[in-house]
Amino acid sequence: MDRIVLGLSEIIEINGKEFSAKIDTGARGNSICKSVVKQLDLPYTNKKIWVKSSNGRQLRRLIEAEVRIKDQTFQTTFNVADRTHLRFSILIGVQTLQNGFLVDPSKNQVISPKDKGLYSQIRQ
Repeated sequence: MDRIVLGLSEIIEINGKEFSAKIDTGARGNSICKSVVKQLDLPYTNKKIWVKSSNGRQLRRLIEAEVRIKDQTFQTTFNVADRTHLRFSILIGVQTLQNGFLVDPSKNQVISPKDKGLYSQIRQ
């Protein structure tokens, strides 16, 4: 199976809408900002999980969504957190990356929600 190579940040689609996402091999699961959940009107599941982060342990609600990364589309789970103070509203962790993705930091893109759709690639 050919692996899909990702940089440290990527443009992804959730339910057909594009977002900038941080690709994090040090994170076990995926995380999404509660403002994105509200924007997309994504329903919460009945499940919650404990997440250990730099803020300590938190009990977080979960959502499921259809995600497209490069040419691969699949259903995945996200824990919901307030990420408004962070550069990326979405984090993709190992839970998703183990589905056929490789991370190559030399393919890093400078992607920020503040770019208002103008993404500049620094290395190909």
